[in-house]
Amino acid sequence: MDDDMEGRDRAAGGFDRRRFLGVTAGGAFSLAAYGVTGCDPSTGVRPGAEPGRTESEPSAAREGRRTGSPDWRIRSVGPPDAIEGYADKVSVLPGEAFGLYVSTTAPGFRVSAYRIGWYGGAQARLVWRSGRVAGRHQHPPRLKGGTRTVQADWERTTAVPTGGWPEGAYLLRLDAESGHQRYVPVIVRSASASGKTLLVHAVATWQAYNRWGDYSLYEGKDGGYGSRSLAVSFDRPYDKNGAEKFLVYERAAVVLAERLGIPLAYTTGVDIHRAPSVLRGATAVVSLGHDEYWTPEQRRYVTRARDAGTNLVFLGANTCFRRVRLEPLETGSVRTVVCYKSDYKDDPYLVNHPTMPTNDFRSPPAAQPESSLTGVLYEGYPTDAPYVVHGADHWIFAGTGVKRRDSFDHLVGVEYDRVTPQAPTPPGPMEIVAHSPLVCKGRSSHSDSAYYTVPSGAGVFATGTMRWVEALMAGTRENGGNHGMDARTGAFVTRATENVLRAFAAGPAAKGMPPARDNVRSVYGRTTEETDR
Repeated sequence: MDDDMEGRDRAAGGFDRRRFLGVTAGGAFSLAAYGVTGCDPSTGVRPGAEPGRTESEPSAAREGRRTGSPDWRIRSVGPPDAIEGYADKVSVLPGEAFGLYVSTTAPGFRVSAYRIGWYGGAQARLVWRSGRVAGRHQHPPRLKGGTRTVQADWERTTAVPTGGWPEGAYLLRLDAESGHQRYVPVIVRSASASGKTLLVHAVATWQAYNRWGDYSLYEGKDGGYGSRSLAVSFDRPYDKNGAEKFLVYERAAVVLAERLGIPLAYTTGVDIHRAPSVLRGATAVVSLGHDEYWTPEQRRYVTRARDAGTNLVFLGANTCFRRVRLEPLETGSVRTVVCYKSDYKDDPYLVNHPTMPTNDFRSPPAAQPESSLTGVLYEGYPTDAPYVVHGADHWIFAGTGVKRRDSFDHLVGVEYDRVTPQAPTPPGPMEIVAHSPLVCKGRSSHSDSAYYTVPSGAGVFATGTMRWVEALMAGTRENGGNHGMDARTGAFVTRATENVLRAFAAGPAAKGMPPARDNVRSVYGRTTEETDR
């Protein structure tokens, strides 16, 4: 999208105030208060195995039964410089240490590493806590003139070991002695996803919107588009609480997937770009709620996985929209996301690589609209509209009790996708399962949820709305107001997501579930096959 507005559109409310409830009778999770459990604050400790569990028990089974730590939430962010930090790696393999770079006005702080998961509704478990670390206020960031890239370039504060940490998504909470806190997100990634559902964290998108140091890929210090960064660095903290994009657009999906007990693996889009072997044999790949920035390599590898039988799930909208390049820093680490957007012709790289622009995938040169992968095309922002069921008998909606034309207020927004017959579409039948009328900037249109299958047997589901993951928390006080979505909407989205994840975890969906019924003609007046010719 063209402005970082979805955060402003999101209703106000802290992430730290509320807690998950247990499982409802219908199988969906919702949110409510849990009591706080104490954690051992001793120096550099890793909580041990639960009493009564043996270390020979499979680690995934042990992890699913561990007691959670509901006190993982931030209680006070404080002033911007109270405490903030970043890791020198977006992800690590289990057992691989990483460096932590922290600036604080407090004399000291501690680090607590929480793994995000179900944990009986607590949503997180403390896996490690540091001893006291001396605090220091680090120097101001550096601004690289040509691309207006902000780099903190701080001195390393401490090393964080990950020995014994299970694969998964982690929030490191920095607790300053002043009482203020910030998060640093890190993924302990999987080396292989064979036989598993692979959750892909959208770290390039997190960084694109990050305004720490007054610059992002959307605006500069003066708030203008023309002064924006053309490249952004992971060598700086994230703004706000340090993990807003993860908490809003990814956390609830991770919690739900872990509650289902299906085999899971974890990675980032950056890691798929660098090591695509993680995709080999995966039953499904899940793109989480806001996954806008992809490299052409990441897109190519995910497409190949689909064509080899791996199911794909796109839980947001505006997915795979921006084409980016990853570049190394002076240290050699790949830590920079380059996206010139409308100024792509000014990119010096284009001189020797004329077909590798960093603009929108659908734009020339090398135009490749995202619909050929996702099945849907990003169309607009902002909107707020009801989600309207079209194919009530589709297996994705099994157990929800919906009928055709049932609607769910506010579920479509703030960005949306639709099936666009004149755009490139994937091979195989395309079925529109939700067709939601809306108005965006005075123009009438629709948002579509779509399901298609390809000859390999892989199934692909795209929600067509950016609020899908937020809706998993609807009807609760978790994550603020969730745009006014209610508990009925939360139960519907939860059950539909469960259906997709369970079916896709079983292998190529077309081999085990009813086939997609191409209904594009009846909805839009032509079939996808006719559009392709």
